[in-house]
Amino acid sequence: MDTEVIRKKDDYVKTKFKIPYWWKVVLAFSLGWMFINANKYFLNPILDNIGLEYHLNNSQLGLVNSIFFLTYTIAQIPAGSFSDKFGRKKLLVIGFILYGVLTGISGLMAGFTGFLVARAVAGLASATYYGPQFALSSEAIPAKNRTVGSAIINSGSGIGIALGFILSSTLVLDMGMSWRIPFYIFGVLTVLIGIFISLMVKEKKDMKEAPPIGTAESEEKVSVLSLLKNRNLLVVFLVLFCSIYGFTVVVTWLPKYLLTERGFVGSEVGLISALVPLTAIPGALLFSYLTDKWGKKKPFAFILIPIAAIALWATVYVKSVPLLIIALVIYGLFGKIALDPLLIAAVSENVKQKNYGVAFSLYNFMGMLSSVIAPFFTGLLADLTGSMASGFYSAVIILILGLVIMMFFKEGKKNVRV
Repeated sequence: MDTEVIRKKDDYVKTKFKIPYWWKVVLAFSLGWMFINANKYFLNPILDNIGLEYHLNNSQLGLVNSIFFLTYTIAQIPAGSFSDKFGRKKLLVIGFILYGVLTGISGLMAGFTGFLVARAVAGLASATYYGPQFALSSEAIPAKNRTVGSAIINSGSGIGIALGFILSSTLVLDMGMSWRIPFYIFGVLTVLIGIFISLMVKEKKDMKEAPPIGTAESEEKVSVLSLLKNRNLLVVFLVLFCSIYGFTVVVTWLPKYLLTERGFVGSEVGLISALVPLTAIPGALLFSYLTDKWGKKKPFAFILIPIAAIALWATVYVKSVPLLIIALVIYGLFGKIALDPLLIAAVSENVKQKNYGVAFSLYNFMGMLSSVIAPFFTGLLADLTGSMASGFYSAVIILILGLVIMMFFKEGKKNVRV
């Protein structure tokens, strides 16, 4: 009898204090986003060092980021489709580990052409993360917690970008190490995180066999065209494009702008640039919580987008350093990372669960097109005008366009899920 009582108590304790599976998923994918984004952006504070070794102008430096995002973007939709068909976790983990290996290989390249090729292939490998990740997390996170869960996962992006900025600027600009060292460090760490994700995340084995409730067994997968015909989805895709354009300009060129036009030196560049992704985290959590609580997304978008545009304009317009820092903090709080969870939740509400992989990949494809354009175009504007301010002003205009597009989002009516 005593043994039975003890066993029941043990079972109760295990059940009571067992960590919910969706918490583990959120942790694993938050770390994934940390290193996906650290690897994308840690080279931006040290672009001048890379440019000096390879003898590059601003347009060519912009190409370093554009070539990565070009292959990353092109591979989005195929990656989502393949993940829905062959297994989301498998594709995600293989691509993630390969991404870490290719990051390290990028640092080994002696010539600029080889460096670009390595970055391009790394972009392809990293494309396996976005759609499958949000498909897996949307399956795992309860609907009532989905926006907050997505915000926590997305906060890994901000931490990763800040980590990349601070570490690369400290090692290279302050300590005088080779610009190649951060490539090796982040390459190894990314491989380790890929293994961790493999151990923590599970995939529902019956997703491909069991159709969603209310659908016919023979119903085919949704087409890209049918997703684009959904009004709300198209609006969300275009708003994301505008939001990511502004964010890409900031994370790509802000470090160099601070270094060459505002007189900051060494790790100051990384620390100040890191304000944007770090302050984005509380903003994302707050607005995602409020969205979950009130069930509305459009009103918050009308708050976030215009404030982000004004802050981005102020970043290059104000001359005072304290005002510059305030502008960057405000952009972080109200900018792209704060808007993301709202848009992600809007996608999940307009798409059937079995089509999450391709839908989120299309979502990211449409948004990341701006990451292909923004680095090169901003560098070109800097070469033509002699100042990077023109590139920041172009981002403000694009954000205002996003605000106009958001007016066409229909909220409050039952939308057709595709």
